[in-house]
Parts: sequence; structure tokens; C-alpha cells
Amino acid sequence: MSDLLARHRSVLPDWLALYYDNPLEITHGEGRHVWDADGNKYLDFFGGILTTMTAHALPEVTKAVSEQAGRIVHSSTLYLNRPMVELAERIAHLSGIPDARVFFTTSGTEANDTALLLATTYRRSNTVLAMRNSYHGRSFSAVGITGNRGWSPTSLSPLQTLYVHGGVRTRGPFADLDDAEFIDACVEDLKDLLGHTRPPAALIAEPIQGVGGFTSPPDGLYAAFRDVLNASGILWIADEVQTGWGRTGEHFWGWQAHGQSGPPDIVTFAKGIGNGMSIGGVIARSEIMNCLDANSISTFGGTQITMAAGLANLGYLLEHDLQGNARRVGGLLIERLRAVAAQDPGVREVRGRGLMIGVELTRPGTGLADPDRASAVLEAARADGLLLGKGGGHNTSALRIAPPLSLTVAEAEEGAAILENALRTTQ
Repeated sequence: MSDLLARHRSVLPDWLALYYDNPLEITHGEGRHVWDADGNKYLDFFGGILTTMTAHALPEVTKAVSEQAGRIVHSSTLYLNRPMVELAERIAHLSGIPDARVFFTTSGTEANDTALLLATTYRRSNTVLAMRNSYHGRSFSAVGITGNRGWSPTSLSPLQTLYVHGGVRTRGPFADLDDAEFIDACVEDLKDLLGHTRPPAALIAEPIQGVGGFTSPPDGLYAAFRDVLNASGILWIADEVQTGWGRTGEHFWGWQAHGQSGPPDIVTFAKGIGNGMSIGGVIARSEIMNCLDANSISTFGGTQITMAAGLANLGYLLEHDLQGNARRVGGLLIERLRAVAAQDPGVREVRGRGLMIGVELTRPGTGLADPDRASAVLEAARADGLLLGKGGGHNTSALRIAPPLSLTVAEAEEGAAILENALRTTQ
């Protein structure tokens, strides 16, 4: 392992982050578990950054990939592609967007790039509203709308970005207000901001902020924002890269917690739909999707082998009601973790929905982020056979829990017990 780490460091960028003091090589997985190169078995509570949505080595997906690979792997979008059309039809129907069109990409970053291209072209404006503490990808334009300092390596951007209050309920100038007052204050702030700038192209927002530590506003905030945006024709882009496909349990899409004003104008997706295969995409009303007046293609977006995986994975998710499982098992897991947190003065908050749970760690009595303890908890949990993620704004001190949606009650209890021990031993 030390040899592989040395080779990694000699040929890959210094900024390519690795978890753990002694990084691990994951060699194979099954269900909710993975194994490393030394044969150690882990319960996976992070799923390759929320990409392994259903299960590792899901037979239905591996069979679909194998069979498609035996026919043709790739032809590009210059030719008719039956799996791409079939998956687009299913996603358009599930989106709730009227007369929807779907464009496939290879990642969430590329999906958000495409959404920005569509919105700025449609609106003839390069001004974009984004949320503080947000993350939308690693490309030049996506970094330019990312409101999280830890993931924004440059201030240079082709866009003018204005950041809006509201993505984090328990921090910031409105944190002490009740939910209704919080929404009202954020709406008034948005109105004031719009009074000082030329009309923006769009607001882009994650219903639950992923890299930001699984933070979210009260339900209804984005519906209230939408009423303000509609008055000026400003589009709403919902970044569902992490929240989509039923992960939050209560809804199939994260935006549906704010859906009183109808679906977004544009939805971006990626990660879980491919169960590890590289699929991203954009859903938009036809007049928005069709607003480009030049030719475009995607070499690898919508390639047959990834579309076969997406069809099989989405079919499995719907047929086995994994959204319902995320609601039931996730609800139990959140309550179990809140009981643990009540005994730990360094746990500021346990938050989230379904199987998208954040545990924020702070220095007791200060409210200040505690990234050192977050790293220590990750190490202690790994030693006991549990893999977690981390994230957060200001400083990385939130544990991120997002296992495959097929997680069982017994596995949830096992993971909670390991995390409880990791928290206890790092106090």
C-alpha cells in the first residue's frame, strides 16, 4: 500500500485529496460493504461520494453492463441510441417538468456547466444567484458559483455570481429566527439584492447542500424564492446531483420539499443514477433546452454502456421502493444518532433527511468548527470497519453519512454503534 501511495503522490496532483493518514485502496464491494487491498471489510456509509445508490455489485446493474458491453460500448450522440432514449423518457416523466428534454453528460460538474450555458443563453445574462456554502463542481464555471471557500481555488470566473442567504438554517444572521421568520428574512434579502443588480439569469441551489455538510433551509424557502424570481423571469436551477432519486426519503427529488410553486425550470443530476457509472444530465423545459443556436454533441454523455447501467439501476430503485427504505431506515438512523449526540457536547447538530445525514462537530461551548476531531472520528470509525465522509462550510467539521439506499436496519444499527464508539474515543 505504501508503494501505491508513493506512486500516487509522484504522478497525481497535490490537490487531489485522499482520506485517512494511511489511505486505503478499495478493491471490491458487495451490497453495503467494501473490502480493501489488505482484506479488511468495511460497512460503507459514503458510497463513493453518494454514487453507489442502490448497492455495490448490484447483479441487475452488472448484468446490464456486461450484456451491453458484449454488443457495443459507445457510439457518441451522432447516432440514434436506444438506451439513451429510453432512459431520457423515464427521467423526463419522473422529473415533473412539463414538456421536458434531457441531455446526458458524464458528471454533475458537466451537468451544472450545461445548465449555466442554457440559463445564461436563454436569459441573455451572465449574472447568477447562488447560495452561500454551496458546491456545484470543479470546472471553471462551476467553481465560479460555488459558495464554499474550501472548494473554490480561484475567484476568476466567466460569471458574475451573487450569493444569497438561506442554505444553512442554523448559522448566519437569521439563525435565531423561527422557520417562518427565517424564510421571510431571506426573501427580503433576495428582494433587496435584486434591487441592486441587473436581472440575473438564474438561481442555482442544492435542496440539501452536499459538500457543505448536508445543510438545508426550512421547507418552502425555495418556493418563496421562486415567487420573487418569477416576477422577473429569473430561472430556478435545482442541483439534484446529491439529493435526487429518493435519497431524502420523503421525496423523489429534493426540490419537492419546496415545490409549492411547481417544478424548477432546470434540474441537474448525476452520481446515484449510474450506481458508479459516469452519468450526469440536465432536464429542462423544451424552450430552454432548445434555446442554443449552434450545434452540439456529447462524445461520452449518454454512451450505451452507462445508459444500460442507469436503466437497470433506476428500475431496481423503483421496483424495490428504495425511497421508502431510505425514509424508514434513515429515520431510525437519524434518531439513533441524535440520542448519541445528546451525550456528546462536541456534537452541535445531527441533521438531514432519509439516508443523507450530517453530524456537525464543534469545540464544546464555542460553536467553532472542529475539523481535527472530524478527521479523528473518520480514522476511529475506519479502524472499527466503518467508512464515513466529511464536509462543511467555514471548516470541514461535519461527518457525512450517505450509504446505499438498500441499507438494512441491522446495518444501520451496526454503523451507528461504530460511530458512537468513534465519537466517545475522540472526545
